[in-house]
Amino acid sequence: MNVVIDWGNTRLKAGWFEGNRLIRTARYETAETLIPDLIGQVPDQIIVSSTSQSASFIRAGLSLLGADFLVLDAQTPVPIQKAYHTPHTLGPDRVAAAVGATVLFPGRDCLVLDVGTCLTADLVDHRSVFQGGLISPGVRMRFRAMHEQTARLPLIGLPPVMSDANWPDVTAKNTQQALLSGVLNGLLLEMNGLIEHYRRVHPELVVLTCGGDAPTFESRLNSPIFAASELVLIGLNRILTYNVKNLHADTPDVNA
Repeated sequence: MNVVIDWGNTRLKAGWFEGNRLIRTARYETAETLIPDLIGQVPDQIIVSSTSQSASFIRAGLSLLGADFLVLDAQTPVPIQKAYHTPHTLGPDRVAAAVGATVLFPGRDCLVLDVGTCLTADLVDHRSVFQGGLISPGVRMRFRAMHEQTARLPLIGLPPVMSDANWPDVTAKNTQQALLSGVLNGLLLEMNGLIEHYRRVHPELVVLTCGGDAPTFESRLNSPIFAASELVLIGLNRILTYNVKNLHADTPDVNA
């Protein structure tokens, strides 16, 4: 049994794997609420990835487990190559999502659109080389920026449910709808523009979406796309098994 933990900006998400099969996922507000789920039956291997916490903070937060675990960082061997000029600044979530794309679509050019706190759009090619990508403000960050950086624009958020019936028109007729349209249609046009750009270069491109806000946009993105809500967890499990195999074989990382 492998357990993989994605420690985000506000919550933790964990996945339980038997081999390559994801059998359970759960979300937690804090590390303290996660530990009881692990301490009764300590998994064979654990990996933790975080964009918000340092390795030392993670180790302290999970110290009650009484078990060793791998913290994904820039030095962790991974089963892809990185054509990135500053790999030490590359977020582990981006790496894990790219690895997850190669698990689901080996030998294919993949564009990963992760729609969370930020929008990240990353290309991993058919040779399993992470080529890079972009980082852009996400939904809530855009709402906050317009409110905080102006004197009079209100802070709004997404409606509980977004559908065709309440999707904002590009030509909005009031300020609240204009803000909503700017964020939603702006992000939608941005992502569709990226998809079009990469498909011109890679005609057989696979587009994968993940992240908490991805479902808001998936039905409106230029098809075909593949919705992979657990992409980061799948990638973390692949990285974990890759490291365990390397350790047991006592072989160096091929990408070192």
